[in-house]
Amino acid sequence: MSQYFSSTRHPWSSFLFLVPLLTAYEGGVLWLGGDQAARLRNGADAWLRWVLEIFGAGHALAAPAFVAAMLLVWSWWRWADRPGDPVRTWFGMAFESVAFAFLLWQTSQNFGPLIERFDVKLAITVPTGRAAQILTFIGAGIYEEVLFRLGLFVGAYAILRCLQLPVLVSLALAAAGAAAAFAAAHHVGPYGEAMNPHVFVFRALAGLYFTLLFIGRGFGIAVGAHAGYDILVGVS
Repeated sequence: MSQYFSSTRHPWSSFLFLVPLLTAYEGGVLWLGGDQAARLRNGADAWLRWVLEIFGAGHALAAPAFVAAMLLVWSWWRWADRPGDPVRTWFGMAFESVAFAFLLWQTSQNFGPLIERFDVKLAITVPTGRAAQILTFIGAGIYEEVLFRLGLFVGAYAILRCLQLPVLVSLALAAAGAAAAFAAAHHVGPYGEAMNPHVFVFRALAGLYFTLLFIGRGFGIAVGAHAGYDILVGVS
C-alpha cells in the first residue's frame, strides 16, 4: 500500500490517468460543439487558450498538448522512480477520485441548507444538454486544477520559498491564495455568477480541499475528484 500511495503522486501516473479524460473532453467538445465548440469550454480552459494564442499557439489542440507536454517533461525528470504497476495505480486513482468527489459532494449537501437560507443555490447550471454538461465538468476538473493547483499554488509556493519563508508558512499562504483565486474565478467574466460571500467561502474551502488532495494524493486524483464532484453536483 505504501508503494501505491507513493505511485499516485508520481507525474507519470497523473499523465496516464489524464490521457483518457483529456481525450474524452477535447474529442467530445469538438464533436458536440462543432463550429461553436468554444461555448462548451470551461473558463480556465478558455483562459489557457487565450494565453497560448498570445504566444502564437492558437490551434484547437494547443491546450491539451501543453498540459500533456508539461506532465511528460515532469515525468522525464522523475523517470528513474516511476511506478512499476501503472494499471493497478490507474484503477486505484479512479476509485479514490470517486470517493473523494463523493465526500466533498456529501459535505456540500450538508453545507447547502445553511447557505440556502440566504436564497443561494449551489447547483452548477450549464445551458446545454446532459452530455455537454458532463464534458464541461470534466474540462473544469482538468484545466482548473492545471491553473490553480499546478500553476498558481506551485508557483506561489516556489516564490515564497525563494523569499526564504518557512515551508509550512509558504504552504499555508500559497494554498490560501490559490483557494481564494479559485473561488473568485467563478465570479469573473460575462458568465460569472453574482458575488455572494457564502458561496465564495464554500468554494474557497473546496479549493483548499483540492489543494490537500494535490499535495497528499497527487495531481491526477485532484483532477479526478474535482471533475467527479462537478458531475455529481451538476447532474444530481
